[in-house]
Amino acid sequence: MSTLLLHHSCYLDHLTPLGHPERPDRIRAIDRILEHEKFQSVERDLAPVGALEDIARAHPMSYVDQLHRLAPDEGVARVDADTTMSPGTWEAALRGAGGACRAVDEVLTKKVDNAFSASRPPGHHAEKERAMGFCFFNNVAVAARYAQEKHGVGRVAIIDFDVHHGNGTQDIFWNDSSVMYCSTHQMPLYPGSGAASETGDANTIVNVPLAPGEDGLAFKEAFEVAILPRLDDFAPEFVIISAGFDAHARDPLGGLNLVEADFAWATRVLMDVADKHSDGHLISVLEGGYDLEGLARSTAAHVMTLMTG
Repeated sequence: MSTLLLHHSCYLDHLTPLGHPERPDRIRAIDRILEHEKFQSVERDLAPVGALEDIARAHPMSYVDQLHRLAPDEGVARVDADTTMSPGTWEAALRGAGGACRAVDEVLTKKVDNAFSASRPPGHHAEKERAMGFCFFNNVAVAARYAQEKHGVGRVAIIDFDVHHGNGTQDIFWNDSSVMYCSTHQMPLYPGSGAASETGDANTIVNVPLAPGEDGLAFKEAFEVAILPRLDDFAPEFVIISAGFDAHARDPLGGLNLVEADFAWATRVLMDVADKHSDGHLISVLEGGYDLEGLARSTAAHVMTLMTG
């Protein structure tokens, strides 16, 4: 398998207040572990700046403009209690969206088998017109729309195993029959959405809440019973993973007990879905993960699975 890693040093320039969990060290931890010789066959490229017209397929241009105006030249601009912008945030957010779109291009033109965009800030809490939960642009939503508009893809599946529910992704695709959004997440937990009863206007939202303390057995059951059959019925033409690793047992922001092998397993079964329905077309985009060791080890397991199948 050929795997592409999209990255950029500007992700380090998105600065957050002292003690904030979504910090530049997250990218440093990923960079360090992916420098190991066992990852030397991974193809690497810099994430480009995302085009505003591509971002505007998921977010109204009025929202994009509002964020741009809010971006500070110095100091910190606060969007909500948890979400802040520094002078480097705007470029980092643009490249997060651009990296996800580049991943789509490289996979759908068969230059690589799959791709992982190691970007920050994360994206899945960003709603159509609202930045929240550390997120500004919903990178996976931008990528899904890009695949449809630029490459003619019909049905896209987004699978999110972050410990927090991707309320933003759900918001963007609530009434869209062409995109299936599947999420495992802890409940109760921020942002408070993601009940199993939330199925969307087109019945293409699949939420599988997990109780605090649950582990890999419950996680696998959620996939095998609730998610994989729905994906088979939907038969996606393109698969996107919202790869949050804060469901790891070490993570300070969640209460689930997953380990690296659980993320590797989920990656493998989603690769099987892509092989079955979409000629293997799959990309992955980093979301959460706030314990540096848990994040690094989980990312390594995820990328190794992408490399080896």
